Amino acid sequence: MIELQFADVIVPEIEALPGCQQWLEIAAQEVLRLAGEDASDNMTIVLSDDDELRRLNMQFLENDVPTDVLSFPSGEYDPDTQANYLGDIIISLARAQMQSTQAGHPLKDELQLLVVHGVLHLLGYDHLEEDEKVEMWRVQAEALELLGCSPSAIPR
Repeated sequence: MIELQFADVIVPEIEALPGCQQWLEIAAQEVLRLAGEDASDNMTIVLSDDDELRRLNMQFLENDVPTDVLSFPSGEYDPDTQANYLGDIIISLARAQMQSTQAGHPLKDELQLLVVHGVLHLLGYDHLEEDEKVEMWRVQAEALELLGCSPSAIPR
């Protein structure tokens, strides 16, 4: 199950994005499928603002700057259902809006990019080393192409 949460400060903006919840869920499920993972794995996706992402970035990574997406892998499972809990993804809606405008693609595509990127981190993908980055970008590009995202939203 994919649980979506929206910070109070962005609720009016989310209400102006019909279908947003569906976009996010589809993006998460697509990357799970591509990575050969169980699409019923649980995770939480939170849409928030730059202030919250900056606070979390500082608290957990000691980077005092806002960022577009943070992933917090869990590795836990529900002992009653045996469902795997992958972790949490937190996205700055403000940063997603800015990046989509700068890149010239729809906000939907940027949000799906950030969800795909975040889920890949929950699954253990990383981009610190060049060989890891190549593999992560390959899976990310494949997921975004299957989702029908515009080419400008697909990192190469």
